[in-house]
Amino acid sequence: MTTPQWTRLTSAVKGQSLDPLPIGFIIDSPWLPNWYGATILDYFTSEEVWFEANRKAIETFPEVIFLPGFWSEFGMCTEPSAFGVKCVFYGNEFPFAEKLIREPSQIDSLSEPNPETDGLLPFMLNRLKRTRSRIEDLGHQIRFSVSRGPLNVASFLMGTTEFLMLLKTDPGRARRLLRLVTSFLRKWHERQRETFPSIDGIFILDDIVGFISREDFAEFALPCFKELYAPNVTVKFFHNDAACAKSISYYPEIGINFYNPGVFNSLSELCRMSGNRLALLGNVPPRDVLATGSASDVRAAVQKLRAEARALAGAKVILSCAGGMPPGVTTENLRAFIEAVIAPMRDGAG
Repeated sequence: MTTPQWTRLTSAVKGQSLDPLPIGFIIDSPWLPNWYGATILDYFTSEEVWFEANRKAIETFPEVIFLPGFWSEFGMCTEPSAFGVKCVFYGNEFPFAEKLIREPSQIDSLSEPNPETDGLLPFMLNRLKRTRSRIEDLGHQIRFSVSRGPLNVASFLMGTTEFLMLLKTDPGRARRLLRLVTSFLRKWHERQRETFPSIDGIFILDDIVGFISREDFAEFALPCFKELYAPNVTVKFFHNDAACAKSISYYPEIGINFYNPGVFNSLSELCRMSGNRLALLGNVPPRDVLATGSASDVRAAVQKLRAEARALAGAKVILSCAGGMPPGVTTENLRAFIEAVIAPMRDGAG
């Protein structure tokens, strides 16, 4: 992310009025490799393919703030790998982390990973270290420490259904597992910030919070997220594109100030449920419009979203899709998205 882009993003998060509204997209391995013309496996295993794919994105769409920007990752295997899970990689399919915990009693002997040495984390960090000067030569800097969230990682370690059942059948062990994962993630974010002083944002992704009740969020998730978002950084960014009605009112209390939701609620509903205290990254339907719709469908959806954002007093909006960029989004549809935002300003329509 360039300095002007970072300034524009932080201004939006702080609630400053911007015209035109900023455009931002979360991009990673589900979309970027195939859009670039590479396989997912090449993207993960070749530093050059990874760098060039990200470079092509920022140069093709200079109007867009890509988040988190040059994301060094290995899909959903990234954090679970540090615990010793078996990671399965395919040629051009998403990788998969196999369950490590087969019985709840195994949680008692689970040890906390070292983010400096364990799993894929050293590879993730070293890729950024090796390409840092090239990234900076393009005018960009590493702005965010990034991880999946504690419930998300726990669900990969033992299975989503099994983890959700554990919350009800053995809450003590559930808290123990979440405590272990949260401690590890806190140190992982610290490690990223220590390595790259340009980091001034935290980005955490956790869709599992969308599958639990308000009471369970308060009991199990709230303490974890408060700890993870405690560091003094400017942008505290959260992604949950599952349902958020049961948890969104807690996000400002946690410290989150920038949220990427799903398609379940309109901007006005999200503003109301959060007390208008969050900057929102969204929320054109990702699959049904941005990926599989026509360019005219995209333009219509963006115009509708833009009008809704303008009508909301005090709303803080960065125009995007709901969730991350989905597979299959074409250059044509992204250009249609951008044009629908900037053309009214160019034509004097405001």
